[in-house]
Amino acid sequence: MNNRSEIGMAERRGVLLIVSSPSGAGKTSLTRKLIEVEECIDLSISLTTRLQRSSEIEGVHYHFVTKDEFERRRDKDTLLEWANVFGNFYGTPRFPVLAAIETGRDVLFDIDWQGARQIRKNAASDVVSVFILPPSANELMSRLSRRGQDSLAVIQKRLSGALDEVNHWHEYDHVIVNDDFDFAFDQLRSILASERQKTSRNVGIKQFVAELRADIASRLKNQPDK
Repeated sequence: MNNRSEIGMAERRGVLLIVSSPSGAGKTSLTRKLIEVEECIDLSISLTTRLQRSSEIEGVHYHFVTKDEFERRRDKDTLLEWANVFGNFYGTPRFPVLAAIETGRDVLFDIDWQGARQIRKNAASDVVSVFILPPSANELMSRLSRRGQDSLAVIQKRLSGALDEVNHWHEYDHVIVNDDFDFAFDQLRSILASERQKTSRNVGIKQFVAELRADIASRLKNQPDK
């Protein structure tokens, strides 16, 4: 019979955790912290045709590719999802993600509603989706302005895009209003913890229960008669 530590590590199928939000609502900060503190979870690194920013590292923030390379991979059906966002292509390589969840690792997606919709279509039983909302329009505008990386025209474009993003909140399994970062993070972490324990994902629990039942039956059989 397995001991307690072995039971806790029972074989399970990984979770595809999708986190989406309008730009500036805080999903990137939340997802980066989740990666830092949680074990057995990897951030899905997207392909993008967007120009690399000075603060970004290839293979850490994105895989930066040409439009021709992106279209080649898309047309060969090697992307789990892809989208055109503000004139740039973004996409998720299919095979690394599927390989990860088969080994019990979770994969975290920091993507928009278009990508989320495609992943749900392609792997619905593995998906858990969370939408992050800002506490107000004023706070959203303030967060976008504090970045200091974009012009006013770009900020206005992102604010307009936020309106479209928010329209899709109801497509997600969970919604978090990011007014207080620590509280929002605790909510996100609790969602992941709960989803990891679902019976459908704990593929190793069937064997554990069989052993448990056999052990209980054996003890009953060996009890002395009164």
